[in-house]
Amino acid sequence: MGSATIFFWLQLPNVTKNYRTALTITGIVTLIATYHYIRIFNSWSEAFTVASKDGGDYTVQLTGAPFNDGYRYVDWLLTVPLLLIELILVMKLPQAETVSLSWKLGLASALMVALGYPGEIQEDLSVRWFWWCLSMIPFCYVVFTLAVGLAEATSKQPSPAAASLASAARYLTVLSWCTYPFVYMVKSVGLAGPAATMYEQVGYSLADVLAKAVFGALIWAIAAEKSAVEESGKLLPN
Repeated sequence: MGSATIFFWLQLPNVTKNYRTALTITGIVTLIATYHYIRIFNSWSEAFTVASKDGGDYTVQLTGAPFNDGYRYVDWLLTVPLLLIELILVMKLPQAETVSLSWKLGLASALMVALGYPGEIQEDLSVRWFWWCLSMIPFCYVVFTLAVGLAEATSKQPSPAAASLASAARYLTVLSWCTYPFVYMVKSVGLAGPAATMYEQVGYSLADVLAKAVFGALIWAIAAEKSAVEESGKLLPN
């Protein structure tokens, strides 16, 4: 995540000013994620001790300090709306449509995260499922908008390469986002203890890399392609 942030911001001079805001937001997303992953790592290290006695097998024991997975939800509350906004900005839609979609998708995605957290901290499976169902309402709206609502705008990109990249960014977002509800359900299907925690943390981390760093690389590629098209258009003789 940290390396992605450096890369995105180093690329700012290489795209036209129309796409610098999107690329700046892309770097902010990965920077926020970097900070929160450091906090998650530190919290994890403080919650467990790993020791080997006389060269035997390693054992993991609780230290008594709670592992705080709330950092992940704070990260999502900040970065998920920004992810959608950067995609809308790089597609260069009409201003009114850009503002409208940014507000709608930003608020819906923030509501999705906010509704998911109460269930995450519950042990009662019925309560977890209740909050999961509520969070899926804004989730489905956002996914539908990405998969269907932006299809026409994608087809209007200035080059086939830009349209292909924009389509890939939309579907990568849908694919990575669909991972989160399934990982969320790990503790809702009877799994518990270290195995459930391991599946949950690995699943969320892989989804985050796809949804932020890899998605950000596609945003950069779209910005670079559209910048090249615009610059070549300016160089054409009248």
